[in-house]
Amino acid sequence: MAREKKKSEGLTGNEWMSTYSDTVTLLMTFFVLLFVITSQNNESASKVVLEALNGEGSSILQFDLYDGEVPLIGGESDIEGEGVLTKKEQTYKEAKDFLSNNQELKDIITIEDNERGVIVELKDNILFESASSQLKADSRAVLDKVSELLASIDNDILVEGHTDNVPINTYDFPSNWELSADRAVNVVRYFVEEKGLDPTRFSASGYGEYHPVAPNDTYENKAKNRRVNILIITSQEG
Repeated sequence: MAREKKKSEGLTGNEWMSTYSDTVTLLMTFFVLLFVITSQNNESASKVVLEALNGEGSSILQFDLYDGEVPLIGGESDIEGEGVLTKKEQTYKEAKDFLSNNQELKDIITIEDNERGVIVELKDNILFESASSQLKADSRAVLDKVSELLASIDNDILVEGHTDNVPINTYDFPSNWELSADRAVNVVRYFVEEKGLDPTRFSASGYGEYHPVAPNDTYENKAKNRRVNILIITSQEG
């Protein structure tokens, strides 16, 4: 009787639960590892997975939300750079946000991203009268807004003047070269002298009619070519 009692105390009938629990844990670990491998086309992610499989690094499963949605395994994430904007991308985002927050400017300013940097393009008729390089009185409100954007970043700025191909030959402007260059200079001077921005960040160029964005064959296309570009230079940045 004593032997039978001892035997019944040693076996409870629930021993299978321990094996089942271990199996479920291993399966969960396997599928999480598989998910990371297939979700992340990234050498660093593969490194994390291999270290976990080899028993290296943290032995605790820790789920970190990466970029809002992808779970990672391990302690500190080895993945760097993903989800982080470059300086150029951040500058472009700030310029687009600036325009979104100033809807009154959306018909007179466009934002463009190209290989040299971020371009804030202004129509010339907003800034100048025809054949003139003197800023119009009502253009100052527009430039005041743009100066807020330029003051919030530390990039160098190149202001570019452009004209259409209609010849000009006056005492002040023997050609479109002089007209476009003087317009660019006056915009720079406004930012520096009136708004107090750092003059070492600014330069000006005049391109005349030689960098058109449309054929000079209609009034509308000529209007597109008459513009001032404020280039936020990012070409030397990551």
